[in-house]
Amino acid sequence: MKDTKFMSAQEKEKVLRDWEAFLKSGCKKERFTKALYHHLMQHCSFIAHYDIHGFYSTYFETGDDTVHFLSQFDSRKVELARGGVYVPRSIEYGMTYWATDDDYGDINQAMIEVAGRYIPGLVNIAEMEQRATDIEHARLLLAKHGIKINV
Repeated sequence: MKDTKFMSAQEKEKVLRDWEAFLKSGCKKERFTKALYHHLMQHCSFIAHYDIHGFYSTYFETGDDTVHFLSQFDSRKVELARGGVYVPRSIEYGMTYWATDDDYGDINQAMIEVAGRYIPGLVNIAEMEQRATDIEHARLLLAKHGIKINV
């Protein structure tokens, strides 16, 4: 990692450690640090979603949203970007520059690499949780109209 005007190599390493701890925890809110949030919104092509709590609720309160967020770091979804580097597209802007930028490409590509160890399991869990949530919503809607189902 290299120093940049707004982020030292040491700060990048800390964010990368926070990133891995967050993924390893199963994306638990208490592991979503301010440093990680600021890096995501300032250097990974995410909007702020008002604040750290808004960002977290946007991407980590439903399985579908978590899968969507993780797709930005999924090395199985790479495209050829500037400089001959393969990276996933930004989910909010559809660009690849977020991971090829001269100042932050190093940390962002490292984040993709680290995420590769966790994404398959996290996606599987998120999809199972979303399925359970969807089935429960469907059951409640049917019950509202006097229809009972056994699941």
